[in-house]
Amino acid sequence: MFGTSGIRGPVGEEVTAELALAIGRAVGVDADRIVMGRDPRESGRILADAFAAGAREVGADVVDLALAATPTVARAVGWYDADAGCSITASHNPPEDNGLKLWQPDGQAFGAELRETVEARVRDGVASELRGWDEQGSYTTADATERHVKALVDATTLDTPPHVVVDLGNGAGGVTVDALVELGCHVETLNAQPDGRFPGRPSEPTAETLSTLCATVSETDADLGIAHDGDADRMMAVDGTGQFVPKDALLGLLAATSTDDGDRVAVPVDTSLAVEDHLDTQGVGVEHTPVGDVYVASAVGDGVPFGGEPSGAWIWPEQTRCPDGPLAACRLVELAAEQPIEQRIEAIPSYPIRRTNVETNDKAETMAAVRERVHTEYDETAVTTLDGVRVDLGDAWFLVRASGTQPLVRITAEARDERQAQTALKRATELVN
Repeated sequence: MFGTSGIRGPVGEEVTAELALAIGRAVGVDADRIVMGRDPRESGRILADAFAAGAREVGADVVDLALAATPTVARAVGWYDADAGCSITASHNPPEDNGLKLWQPDGQAFGAELRETVEARVRDGVASELRGWDEQGSYTTADATERHVKALVDATTLDTPPHVVVDLGNGAGGVTVDALVELGCHVETLNAQPDGRFPGRPSEPTAETLSTLCATVSETDADLGIAHDGDADRMMAVDGTGQFVPKDALLGLLAATSTDDGDRVAVPVDTSLAVEDHLDTQGVGVEHTPVGDVYVASAVGDGVPFGGEPSGAWIWPEQTRCPDGPLAACRLVELAAEQPIEQRIEAIPSYPIRRTNVETNDKAETMAAVRERVHTEYDETAVTTLDGVRVDLGDAWFLVRASGTQPLVRITAEARDERQAQTALKRATELVN
C-alpha cells in the first residue's frame, strides 16, 4: 500500500474515496486531532472529505488547511498540537494520480512501523472503534500559510535581496513567493495559478520541464530561478545564466553550506561520488540511507544537520524533518545574494554516471542471488544492503535495486572517469544477468 513517499496511484483505481475513508479511520484511532491539507488536484477534494469523515467517525478532530503546500501541512501538525497530519497529494506525479502522505508531530513522515499499523487496520477494519452521533470528532478550517511564511522569513537573512523567478508549476507552493516578497526580493512568477491539471508544465521540475524558466532567467536580469513540484516538497533551481543546476551539484551546494567541519550529512545510496568528494574537502562526512525522504529524515539530527536527495528533497531538522521546498528556496536565495550560484557550483566536480535496467518477473529471487554473489566476491566493508545492493569499488561504485513499480532491476554505476564507469556498469549487469 505504502511506497517510500506515502500512498500514490491512479485515482479511481488504486486511490479511491473508500481507501481514504479507511485510512482516516486507521489514523484517527490513535489521534485526538489531525491536520489535513491538499495540493490543487480536483480529486483531492473528494479524498480529503473521505479522509476527514473516517477520522471523525473514530473520534478524531480534523483541522482542514484546504489548499496548502505539503511542508506547510507537516509543520502545522506541531503548530496545532495535533497527533498526525495528512497531505492529500501525489507530489510530482501526473494529474491522473493522487495519494496520501502521513506526518508525525516533528514533521517526519510515518515510518515503517506506523505505516504497517495503518495497513493492518485498513486490512482488518476498525468497525468496533466507530463512535456514536454525539462522540464523533469536530471539523474546523484554518490557514497555516501565513505562519509558514513567518518561519521562512525568520530563518533567512538577506542584506541585498536578489531578483528571483519562481516557477510554481500550477502547484501549491505560493508560500515561497510570499516569503521572498516579504524578504524584499524582486519576484516574478511562472505558472502561479493553482491548477491540478498542471497545464503550464509537468509537475516534476527537471531540466527538460523547466525550459521556460531557464529562458526567462537567461533573458532577464534575474539572479536565479526556483521551481517546485505540485505540493512544493521539492525544489530545483536555475542559475543566473539560465542553466538548470544539476541535481547532484545542488545537493553538494546545500550540504556544504549547511554543515561545519566534523559534521555529517544524510544522503541516499544512489548519491554521486561528486557530492562525497566535495564535502570531504570541507571535512564533512556522508551517511548513506535507503532511497526515500522518510529514511533521510530518520538519519538527520545530532551531528547530521542536513539531509537531502538529488530528486529535490532537502531537510534541515532544526526547522522540520519534512522536505521543505520553500525553505530550500529561501536558503538558496540567501546563498545567491552573497555569490552567484553558477560560481558556487564550479567547485563541485561532475563524474560520469551510467544506468541500465534488466527486465525480470523474479525481482526478489534475482536480488537475493545478487546479494549472495557480492558477499562472496567483495569485502564485507565494500557492500551495503540498505536499499538494494551497493558495492564500493574505491574510485567507482554500482547499485542494484529492484523497481518498486515495474518488473525491472535497476542498475546504476558511477566512477571518476568514463572507462571505470563503463567497467562498473558491465560488472553489475553481469551479476544481475
